[in-house]
Amino acid sequence: MSKVAIVRCQSYDIEEVYPAIQRGMTLLGGIKALVPEEKILLKPNLLASSNPDKAVTTHPVVFEAVIRLFQENGYSLIYGDSPGFENPEKVAAKCGLKDVADRYKIRFGDFNRGKTITYEKGAITKQFEIANAALDSEAIISLCKMKTHQLTRITGAVKNQLGCVYGLHKSSAHAKFPDAISFSKMLVDLNKLLKPKLFIMDGIVAMEGNGPRSGDPVKMNVLLFSDDPVALDSVFCRLIDLNPEYIPSIMFGEELELGKWREQDIEILGDKIQDLKNDAFNVTRKPVKSENFGFAASFRGLVLRKPVIDSEKCIRCGICIDACPVEEKALSFKNADKSRPPEYAYKKCIRCYCCQEMCPQKAIGVKTPLIGRLFLYR
Repeated sequence: MSKVAIVRCQSYDIEEVYPAIQRGMTLLGGIKALVPEEKILLKPNLLASSNPDKAVTTHPVVFEAVIRLFQENGYSLIYGDSPGFENPEKVAAKCGLKDVADRYKIRFGDFNRGKTITYEKGAITKQFEIANAALDSEAIISLCKMKTHQLTRITGAVKNQLGCVYGLHKSSAHAKFPDAISFSKMLVDLNKLLKPKLFIMDGIVAMEGNGPRSGDPVKMNVLLFSDDPVALDSVFCRLIDLNPEYIPSIMFGEELELGKWREQDIEILGDKIQDLKNDAFNVTRKPVKSENFGFAASFRGLVLRKPVIDSEKCIRCGICIDACPVEEKALSFKNADKSRPPEYAYKKCIRCYCCQEMCPQKAIGVKTPLIGRLFLYR
């Protein structure tokens, strides 16, 4: 059976978080049994520059507690991530992780360059562009964040490894695998290639609603631990009353032998799910479907879910345009006029929601047209 440790933790006070991290590791069998390697990459979620209180990224106190535990046990550490936008080290600084790493004398790994890695066992892709930091380490510890996501419903343990794909190659992945089904299969292939040794999910304060950047912080008071990312994400779903079968990375994760998701195949250690469950968590409780339905381009905007810009919140920064991965951008400033928000050409939009993900002002939401609500997304 796969094992997931659930540890209650109600604040980001280091004197509470550190013992919680210790307890989680002990429940799973101890740090040396879990991670026999010595040269470790700590891979937090550094999606974009954000105050830690916004629940966009892995909290620096969780990061610090993990560092302390691993250093006390003699491990050599580096850390880092490849964010969706901006310079990786600058994002780490703005999110509060660089100050922690500097105090513990841990350097930021090379996430600006990498190599093309062939993975012949891939179910949907045989090639990845992997950052040097991931390739140079003996083991990866994934420090994921508990959040919602417009494309895949949740972003957690399985999806966190996308940050090991460096630079604009992440955008290329969205263009190559434009719907949630193919994208999730790619994520499973990536995890099987990288083989992280351990997953620790920061759910002390999670994100609900319009995640993964524009949602709302919500207290969940929990840290999750596992060496099985599928099992961990399944427990995350159960904590928020979301059917794990709705999440393609979970379903394909078991089908492709990355991990297990069924209750009878997961041993829960530590605290009880029922004691920490949040049935009111704001998440879309409907199955993730492929949005590559083959509609004529002229009808796609009338039926499919789509990103929509709130003109009152938009500051006309153009980051959404830069984030769009398609070659002929799906949105642009009409006639180069930046006095108004960008406009979408929904015929070109692949519904990857990179624009919504990267918007720094929470100005982009995802809406379903009436016809889609009546007939497609029931």
